[in-house]
Parts: sequence; structure tokens; C-alpha cells
Amino acid sequence: VQLQASGGGSVQPGGSLRLSCAATDTMISMKIMGWYRQAPGQQRDLVASITPDGTTTYSDSVKGRFTISRDDQKNTVSLEMNNLKSEDTAVYYCAADIRGPEPIQSGKADYWGQGTQVTVSS
Repeated sequence: VQLQASGGGSVQPGGSLRLSCAATDTMISMKIMGWYRQAPGQQRDLVASITPDGTTTYSDSVKGRFTISRDDQKNTVSLEMNNLKSEDTAVYYCAADIRGPEPIQSGKADYWGQGTQVTVSS
């Protein structure tokens, strides 16, 4: 399975971006999909995750501003990001794992996409 992330870019504070992650294979067998981010000099952190039944989790820093969704017909997972802040600047990665929530929560998922840069600056 290969994951292809896209949709990053530069935006002013308060703006919005939508990231997409396309899988080369069906995601039906995937237990959890997740979006992570890594700012320069920082560790990679889980931002949001979604199970096949649509159950979502969010980090406290993005709750209420970001929305993760999945379209299993199109084999994609998206991250809608609103009211962006400078501290949201990072490289964003998507990931998938069939084993359950723990690998996603711990950052040890089996499958990773390449990063896409998000820059929030005035």
C-alpha cells in the first residue's frame, strides 16, 4: 500500500487548507487512518485519526478547528484545517495501519505517505 499526501501550501493566519491522502489499495482493510505533523526540531505528533466506522480523535491543539474524514469508495482520507495558526506550521504526514489503534497512537504505523508542507504566516 502506498499513500500519497497532497494539499499543503502557504496560508495566512485564520485561513484554511484541505489535505488529502490517496491510497493505492483499498482502505477497507485498514483499521485506522491518521494525520501527523512535525515542526522543525520537534517530534512527530498525531493530529487526528479515524476508524473504518468513522470514529475520530483529535489532539487538543486542533480540536474544533480540524476535521478528519474518509471516503473508502475513493480510497482517500482528508484533513480539513480551518482557523489556521502559525503554530500549525509543520510537515504533515498521513499513515495507515491494519492492526488497530495502538500503532497509530504510538506513531508506529505500517504505512506512511510522504510529507506535505503547511506554512501559516502573515
